[in-house]
Formats: sequence, C-alpha cells, structure tokens
Amino acid sequence: MSYTEVPGVRVPIRMWTDPATVEGQAMQQLRNISSLPWISGLAVMPDVHLGKGATVGSVIAMKDAVCPAAVGVDIGCGMSAVKTSLTARDLPDDLSRLRSRIEGAIPVGRQAHADPVDPGRLHGLPTAGWDGFWERFDGLAEAVRFRRERALAQMGSLGGGNHFVEVCLDTEGSVWLMLHSGSRNIGKELADHHIGVARSLPHNQGLADRDLAVFVADTPQMAAYRRDLFWAQEYAKHNRAIMMALLQDVVRREFRRAKVSFDQVISCHHNYVSEERYDGEDLLVTRKGAIRAGSGEYGIIPGSMGTGSYIVRGLGNTAAFNSASHGAGRRMSRTAAKKRFTTRDLEDQTRGVECRKDSGVVDEIPGAYKPIEKVIEQQRDLVEVVAQLKQVVCVKG
Repeated sequence: MSYTEVPGVRVPIRMWTDPATVEGQAMQQLRNISSLPWISGLAVMPDVHLGKGATVGSVIAMKDAVCPAAVGVDIGCGMSAVKTSLTARDLPDDLSRLRSRIEGAIPVGRQAHADPVDPGRLHGLPTAGWDGFWERFDGLAEAVRFRRERALAQMGSLGGGNHFVEVCLDTEGSVWLMLHSGSRNIGKELADHHIGVARSLPHNQGLADRDLAVFVADTPQMAAYRRDLFWAQEYAKHNRAIMMALLQDVVRREFRRAKVSFDQVISCHHNYVSEERYDGEDLLVTRKGAIRAGSGEYGIIPGSMGTGSYIVRGLGNTAAFNSASHGAGRRMSRTAAKKRFTTRDLEDQTRGVECRKDSGVVDEIPGAYKPIEKVIEQQRDLVEVVAQLKQVVCVKG
C-alpha cells in the first residue's frame, strides 16, 4: 500500500497503515510529535503502537534538534542475521541441546559474562578500533563513568524483554542465525541521564508532552547527547557482532562434521538517530522502532517467537525517509497479554519451536503481536522480501 496522509499540527502524518486501526493514545502521541517546533516530517510504519516517550513505529525527522526520549532507553537496539551452509537435513530432531549450548554461550536476562569477552579470540570478528572505542568511555557523561566494568561484562549479552536469539529455516530449507538486542544497561543509563537533562531545559517547558523534550543544535547539552548517543549506538552494534560470533562458534562446534560456513552478516539498528539529507536539508532522523530501508539496503523485520521473520531489501522510499517497520508490533501490552494468555496458550502458539514455554515469557506470546504477514503487505512500497524465515529454536531473554 502507499501511505495515507492525516493532518498533524505542524506537518502531516504519513501512515503506512489504516489510521482507524491505530489506538487512540498512539494517535495522540503522533499528533504531539507533529506539534514540535523543530519537526520536519513524520512517517508511521505499519507496526505502530503506543510507546514510552514516542510512538513505536515512527520515523521523526527534525531540523537542528533531537528528542532523547523518542530514541528511547535501548539506544541502538536492532537485529543481526546470517545465512549458513547448513540445511534442515543437518538439524537433529531434538533441538534442546543446541538451545542449551546457545544459552551457555550468550548470557540472557540480567546476566553478564564472568570475564569480558576478548574479541580477538572470536573467529573472524574484526577488532579494528576496539581499543579506541573503549578509550572514549571516559568521555561519556559523568553519571555513567563508574559503570565501565559492568559495560565490559555485558558486551556480548542478550538482555531481557523481547530480545532473542534464534535458529531459523527459510522456505528453501537453509538454516539462518538471527538475534535481537541493543546497548544493554549502559545505553539505558545514558538515556535516562540525558532525558532528565532535556526535561529541565527552559525551551521544553511548554510542550504538549514532557517526554518530547529536545536538545537543540549549538548547545553544550546537544553536543553531550550526540557524543553519548553515537557511542551507545556503536556499543549496540559491537554487542550484536560479538553475540553473533559466539553463536557461530556454537554452531561450528555442534555441527563440526558439516564444516559450516556463513554468508555476510546483515545488521540494522531500529532505535537510533542518523544524520540524513532530504529535499536539500540536513536532518536528524530518529527511527523509533523502524529500520533504514534505503535503495538496495538489507534489513530484518522479525515477527513474534512463533510466527517467523523476513529478510528484506529497501526500495528507498523518501516519503518514509527511507524507512520500514522494525517488526510485527505489539497489539496488546505485556500486562494485558499476561492477563489474557496462559502457558497452555504459549505451548499451543509455539508448537514446533524449541523455546521456553513458562509463565516468564507469556507476555511474548505470538498472540500479543500483530500478524507479521499483514505488516509486510502494508509496506510493499518500502521493501521487497528477500527471504522468509521460520524459527525452530528461540532463546528469549
């Protein structure tokens, strides 16, 4: 479908979904975003739903300003995926051992590595710039400088919530590895610090929503946020790269006889800020639950833990600021999902997937998410499908 344009306050809201299906609170959130004095454009993806700070599934383009709460607390959260030389025939009938090995290699939830991962010991992982990246830690906000050891230990760990590691099959029977994670606790602490600073600034006192407080260009507060933001986005990218290398090591050991090889890893952020140029203007584009989908660029759009995911190639639609959805999108809150569904429902909806099926992940049940097939269909002018995947192993945080 092409987009539907609905009136905003300062800019129209371009929506790649039926506006009538968007919850009222989310629509109000979008109108509040469109009222910001610095807004240049607002695009809404088909996985749109109410978010904290700003609407999930929104692409917010601003001139000389950025909203830290719109980026959110999981700075740089995103996806990585890689196709392997394995096929469905190589997989054992019982995948519990493979899941256990993955969980043993990659800490999940609030866990971290006992000792920081040395990227130099991981097969094929580039280490250029690694020391320089960590040297920049001492230049981050003073509020987080005592967190260095924790940040080191969490590098290469999954986290909780909707983060996951999966082994998938595509429609041709090829095995893929896929994971979803971000900047862990260091990203959250940096975000919390800067959101607090932004809320205190005089120019933000009259906004419709205090969560939409912004930093503006040529101020020390903006310079400090950009420094920490781009560092945290880099942390998230390194975090996924290390996890993917750890995951590949597990697969090499488990399928030693197959001498597994891997294609080029696909990686994309979906909670981040990028400097981009549209219609002759330099803008700061915040993708809050959206991926960049420039012409020919590969991306990953996951569904829920029982429905599968898509590898896509961007079509470069500038009306959407070269963006696409970041997933299926929730259709109910975690609290509502826990009230509505049981572990029996979870077992039924994840049948055939080696994964947790206990009360701790009921809020991630497929029924709590929008149908991924419909989400993909609504953005045919944003991306083309390269591969359709279905998970056979899912490790949840």
